[in-house]
Amino acid sequence: MTRVYVGMSGGVDSSVVAALLVEQGYDVTGVYMKNWTQDLPGVRCPWADDLADAKRVAVQLGIDFKVYDFEQEYRQKVVQYMIDEYEAGRTPNPDIMCNQEVKFKLFLETALGDGADMIATGHYARVENSLLKCAKDTDKDQTYFLGRISGDALKKVLFPLGDFLKSEVRDMAAQRGLWTAKKAESMGVCFVGNVGMREFLSQYVETHAGPIIDEQTKKTIGQHDGAIFYTLGQRHGLDVGGGLPYYVVGKNMEKNEVYVSTNLNSQELWRAQLSLDHVHWINSMPLEGTYKVRVRHRAELVEATLQHGEDDAVLLDLSEPQRAVTPGQSAVVYNDEVCLGSGLVR
Repeated sequence: MTRVYVGMSGGVDSSVVAALLVEQGYDVTGVYMKNWTQDLPGVRCPWADDLADAKRVAVQLGIDFKVYDFEQEYRQKVVQYMIDEYEAGRTPNPDIMCNQEVKFKLFLETALGDGADMIATGHYARVENSLLKCAKDTDKDQTYFLGRISGDALKKVLFPLGDFLKSEVRDMAAQRGLWTAKKAESMGVCFVGNVGMREFLSQYVETHAGPIIDEQTKKTIGQHDGAIFYTLGQRHGLDVGGGLPYYVVGKNMEKNEVYVSTNLNSQELWRAQLSLDHVHWINSMPLEGTYKVRVRHRAELVEATLQHGEDDAVLLDLSEPQRAVTPGQSAVVYNDEVCLGSGLVR
């Protein structure tokens, strides 16, 4: 009997995964990954509640349950990476780094060393012949976040929800009377819970007020509380004059300046060419040619011509300019339904 360790977060998706695998005859063990336990001022980290919910579901299903403490590695590999990127003026995606370094590397290696044959998670994606493919539910598809895992890892991974709609998963949880059937989706910083990025970063970085400058007139029109908090295309939180809304079109971290414009067609807001570095291909490097690219989760796939540059960089010529593509974000490359890999926008 194949022994599968299921990453159980205490949410409805991973609960249904465990239930389905039990019904399919696997030898299932639930695992809660304790990645973050620190409270923030005024915000309680929900890890203990999530752990309790995961345990309750494991008891309901009659499966073994373990806790893997990855907090130290998570802080180094994911949290510090995120802080460093923001301090450099970029906009990282910690979920992608978590999948690369923790869920499909550390968790996979630990589980296999602990007796598992495979692992499973509640991600909405599909695996076929070691290829990562988009989920049936296009709105929930999470291949954007999975573009940095390896083909070797995919040989040991199950994504049981890839062929279901989110609504169907909710129904399956209710039909089975699972404890988490009505549990709401978590929002905010991926590992902390319902807290915004600004509130989180404020605990770890020193910031200083600085000028907000109109890109067109070059005049200072307001003050910001730290350039680190602002990202390309941002509209809210600027607190500058009435009239037409202003959008962030750039920033200078050394000068601690944020540049804004009321012009939605500003060249600073649109990019038709992208340069990617730290590129990771899931299986093999694709040939130069035409593919599809997604520049953020739930963004429309856009056609792009891919060229290989120096030092493993990738150049993408987009068929349609994309708005507010920010350095540090990931661009994920697809060939039809197959996710080929991911690179960081520079």
